[in-house]
Amino acid sequence: MLKKALQGVLTEQEANDLYSAFDQIGDIIVVRIPDSLLSKKKIIGETLLEAVRPARSVFYQSSDVSGDFRTRKLEVIAGEDNTETEYREYGCRFRVDVEKAFFSPRLSTERKRIADLVQDGEVLINMFGGVGMFSIVAAKMKNCTVYNIDLNPHASKLCEQNIKLNKKMKGKIISINGDASQVVKEQLQDTGDRTLMLLPERSDEFLDSAILATKSGGVIHYYSHQHADKRQNAVELSKQHYLQVSPVKSEILGGRMVRAVGPRYYQMVVDVKITK
Repeated sequence: MLKKALQGVLTEQEANDLYSAFDQIGDIIVVRIPDSLLSKKKIIGETLLEAVRPARSVFYQSSDVSGDFRTRKLEVIAGEDNTETEYREYGCRFRVDVEKAFFSPRLSTERKRIADLVQDGEVLINMFGGVGMFSIVAAKMKNCTVYNIDLNPHASKLCEQNIKLNKKMKGKIISINGDASQVVKEQLQDTGDRTLMLLPERSDEFLDSAILATKSGGVIHYYSHQHADKRQNAVELSKQHYLQVSPVKSEILGGRMVRAVGPRYYQMVVDVKITK
């Protein structure tokens, strides 16, 4: 859609250089632009603002998601300079700040998959819960208890707002601002029937804490990044990687690609039942 909207604005070579995808989050658009086209970022922003409805702001993502708070740098290139918006998904409403707290609309399918797996009466520990997306979609559908942990105070504050926005939930959510390892050690040992590890770049570092949080017989959803020539190879690589790093008896229930994050580079998830 982006390349089509910019026909006549960019040369054929420039159009080939352009990333074809962008994220629309509520009425905000976030776009990545290669260095070769940064001189034309304003015209790209204005064209997108005109072509996409509803949209009030276009931001250029000038850095990768990084740091303990999982944030990125954004620069307004068209419309209003306001990084807060409202996003809707599966009947839920969310206040999000696309610069101050991690959020990706590309995880929508995975959010629904996890919510479908959760059973009534379960305790779900969401170790890197952000603004509460996975937690709220699950609690909307199932009568479960979810501990939504995040180190970023902006994310935890938004999670609390989102809990209030979504009044008709079957389950309940407890938002905790803090380091997941410390919170688990102090409050949640052997508590979770199911534990989410949505920090693929650091899952190995937090695996012991996830095991500590999860009851024997419980399920861990272990996310990782894998390089592979084919998606199916990435599934097998992710399973093998988990088995290599896990210190407990584990039954692999399944594995899948969550999304592509680069050329032959994938975000994967392995679902495992542990025995302690």
